[in-house]
Amino acid sequence: MATVIQADESREAAPERPERADRRVRHPASLIRVLTGLATTGLVLLLADYAEGTAGGLDADVTLGAGMLPWPPVQLAGALCAAALLVVPLGFAVDRLVRGEGRRIPDGVLAAVAAYGLALGLDLAVGDLTALTHPSPDGPGHTDPVYGHLAPVIAFMTAVGLSGLRRWRTALTAALGLAALSGLITGYATPLSLVLALLVGWTTAQTVRYAVGEPTHTPTLRQIAHALAQAGVRPDAVRPTGRTRYLATQHEDGPDLDVHLLDRRAQANGLPHHLWQLLRLRTAPRPLGLRPLRAGAEHLALLAYAAAAAGVRTRRPAAVTEVGPEAMLVAYPHLAARPLGELADEELTDPLLVDAWRQLRLLQGRRIAHRGLGPESVLVDDAGQVHLAEPADGEIAAGDLLLRLDVAGLLTAVALRVGPERAVAAAMAVLGPAAVGAALPLLQPIALPRGTRAALKEQPGLPARIRAEVLLHLPQAPVEPVRLERLRPRVLVTLVAGILAGYLLLRYLFGSGSNPFALLAGADPLWLAGAVVAAAASYLAATLGFVGFVPERLSFGRALAAQLAGSFVKLVSPGGVGGVALNTRFLQSAGIPTAQALSSVGASQLIGLGLHLVQLALFGALLGLGPAAGSESKLPDPWVMGLALAGVGVLLLSVVAVPVLRRRVQTLLRPLRAEVLPRLLDLLQQPGKLAAGLAGQLLVSMAFVVCLYCCVQAVGRQPDFSAVAVTFLAGNAVGSAAPTPGGVGGVETVMTKMLASTGAMDEGAALAAVMLFRLLVFLLPVLPGWAAFAWLQRRKAL
Repeated sequence: MATVIQADESREAAPERPERADRRVRHPASLIRVLTGLATTGLVLLLADYAEGTAGGLDADVTLGAGMLPWPPVQLAGALCAAALLVVPLGFAVDRLVRGEGRRIPDGVLAAVAAYGLALGLDLAVGDLTALTHPSPDGPGHTDPVYGHLAPVIAFMTAVGLSGLRRWRTALTAALGLAALSGLITGYATPLSLVLALLVGWTTAQTVRYAVGEPTHTPTLRQIAHALAQAGVRPDAVRPTGRTRYLATQHEDGPDLDVHLLDRRAQANGLPHHLWQLLRLRTAPRPLGLRPLRAGAEHLALLAYAAAAAGVRTRRPAAVTEVGPEAMLVAYPHLAARPLGELADEELTDPLLVDAWRQLRLLQGRRIAHRGLGPESVLVDDAGQVHLAEPADGEIAAGDLLLRLDVAGLLTAVALRVGPERAVAAAMAVLGPAAVGAALPLLQPIALPRGTRAALKEQPGLPARIRAEVLLHLPQAPVEPVRLERLRPRVLVTLVAGILAGYLLLRYLFGSGSNPFALLAGADPLWLAGAVVAAAASYLAATLGFVGFVPERLSFGRALAAQLAGSFVKLVSPGGVGGVALNTRFLQSAGIPTAQALSSVGASQLIGLGLHLVQLALFGALLGLGPAAGSESKLPDPWVMGLALAGVGVLLLSVVAVPVLRRRVQTLLRPLRAEVLPRLLDLLQQPGKLAAGLAGQLLVSMAFVVCLYCCVQAVGRQPDFSAVAVTFLAGNAVGSAAPTPGGVGGVETVMTKMLASTGAMDEGAALAAVMLFRLLVFLLPVLPGWAAFAWLQRRKAL
């Protein structure tokens, strides 16, 4: 072996790396642990705040049991536990230094200091939570909310690293357990203060590991050559070809090898994107970062062996071995081939395309999913034979969905180069029409590999062309897309907004001066009836404002049903998006061309926005601004409004002065000038309709204002009408901009705050009025809205 290394050093001296190539990697898994620790810490603090009785009862039981124990043995045990908390981390640090693994000890010291400081900070911040403390056994005062002796110890040893060190993990667990028990018995700790100490130490360690990175050792070329030799490969030279790729040349009797290095850097590479895909897609592969290195290497080898056993032209691993405790090697025979995306057009012959589909058929015959078929994974050697790249993300015993995904992936990859006609013809010749047609519902960019998605940006209409070509041969093929998303961004935003709204609601319910439920129970029935009438009148006004901007004749009854159906659509669409789409669809079903329908809806929305702003300015002026408005009104002072207007003026001047911004605004306003304005000019020929539209847009806002005013009066408060109007107009603007269905969360928060400030109401009464208002205009109309939606669908009006 010495001769081999000597030859390697003589021929490859330039790329040889230092004997210890240490780098730091910010592993995303540490960030996930940090977020988990912070969330758990927050839950413990909420428990201490809201479940004070439960936590106090648990602490009392522990104190009662500790009082039955003899004091001298308990005091002696406490001293021994305190000594163990010093001896265990000190011995651990010495052991790491002796074994030459002391690279993380400075990180551990930093984590211990940070954990101690954070524990002191929490002591000051949450010292008033009685569930975390009890009277000190030493005299007056209370114990610390965080049992700070434990946090630095667990932070130090976690930051240094306990992976693979079973004995030290056991020693740490024993020391922490005995110290926690001693703290409970001697009265210096409560159960929740111990939990907080452990969370603070662990979370701080993970934060330090992510902030400064975890040291990782990149094997040298000498170490890689030695590992390959131990696996039965006799390399003559090893040289790097990429960050984690190497080429190992052998003697004349052996082929060259492509060596793939799996280390912590490879685990961390792209992990946030893979985690997001795993959370979002039902078909996302499990990323390497969630597997141990050995399991990841074994997965690669198993898939390659299975594919080769199926007769597929793919590389079988020549060696799989570890290089120290932090890296694994997988070596494949070197393949001189080019990816499909780099072939010249004249090389893409029909026999070559058929060969590619035959390789996929062999995989599917053994139910092996490749899951990465794209322009870069279909390789062609010098003899014109097709090889498939190693299925790194594949699966054995795959289900039908994953097999169909492979068909869709290869179909798109081939069509990117030769067009849909030849791609579909070759696929049907090998797989048959049924298998190709079954892949149509999966022709979605989100289901394709990243390289294919990037290439599709240059040909965005290609999936539709492929679908049309398949339907020419198989008209009965299913085309409805399969839902692959497990969690859509809209659902995530709605979930977060719902949690925030629930939290704010709890804060108002338990932190306000009066009980909103009691106020609702005692609501004045006459004012409540007035609120119901105003809420119902808003639909008549909305219908009038809608049909008034449509020059064509519409059925008022069906238009009223469409506005009522909009209250059902609000539940599944953010802001006013659902209403706009529903009204446009209603006009299209009434025989109005799409362009005119969009123009009418756009004109009504534009005029409505303008009237909304005019009403807000008018009622704001009536309410009064600044100090002259009195102590009960807390709207912005004039200088604040002046600064806002100055900012708007600077923005407008910038748009006019900067050519790039000016052209961008002109592009955005082109549809308005080309479609909406001509529609308004048509309406000018019908002044009666235009007047009805303007009146309807004004009345719908006033109906909601009256409804909110009646709700406020129903709970026994008498604010100024202008204050209620400003509250609704501002809250409605927030609801239109919020990305949640019906503006949930944003509307309630803004309206409650504004009623409390501008209307001189306590937060409990303001919340009760807003809850009643939202019940009447958002929740109760959902059922009749659904009935109207179904009625319009049955009559083909939607």
